[in-house]
Amino acid sequence: MDEAFGEGSREARGRTVTGLVLLLGGLVGLAAAFDLTYERIATLIDPSHAISCDFNPVLSCGTVMNTWQASVFGFPNPMIGLVAFPFVVFMGALLLSKVSLPRWIALAFNLGTLAGLVFVSWLIYQSVYQIGVLCPWCMAVWTVVLPIFWFSTVRNLRTGAIPVGQDWRDAVDDLLRYHWIGLALLYALVVVLVGTGFWDYWSTLF
Repeated sequence: MDEAFGEGSREARGRTVTGLVLLLGGLVGLAAAFDLTYERIATLIDPSHAISCDFNPVLSCGTVMNTWQASVFGFPNPMIGLVAFPFVVFMGALLLSKVSLPRWIALAFNLGTLAGLVFVSWLIYQSVYQIGVLCPWCMAVWTVVLPIFWFSTVRNLRTGAIPVGQDWRDAVDDLLRYHWIGLALLYALVVVLVGTGFWDYWSTLF
């Protein structure tokens, strides 16, 4: 009974933590998408509009906005965030409310977070190695997409929504106990890419 109670407590904690990550991450992402969309519209109306997140030639939302990578699908990328992040907030609220979700919803949401991670990874590469400029609000989106994907995947592995063969179950459970290491490595990779790619700029700040 004690073991069952412990498992239940861990499940409740995991659900709460994942819900908070999704709720807070979704709100931050939505704020970033809203501001970037506003700035884009403002510059179309008034080309002389001073963009709030233009700080210097390296940290400049405006410069990134004027590249083709900022409108991959024919419209500004932030509009994707305006549609996607409300779903993230909603999912976080559902988890915190302890609503039981069908497996297909958990998997569909996880697939969406994977698509977001792939898209963000591509944007990071483009910013660092092709455009050579960083958009501060875009970086905020990068920061929240990583844990949104990670915690969603970890939860689905723990609950069995993502099936794991019995032969692998114990090994996966062992890895999940230290899942934060994987998220830390993802962040470290992004820091290394941005740090080395813009080292000439960062070195001037020391």
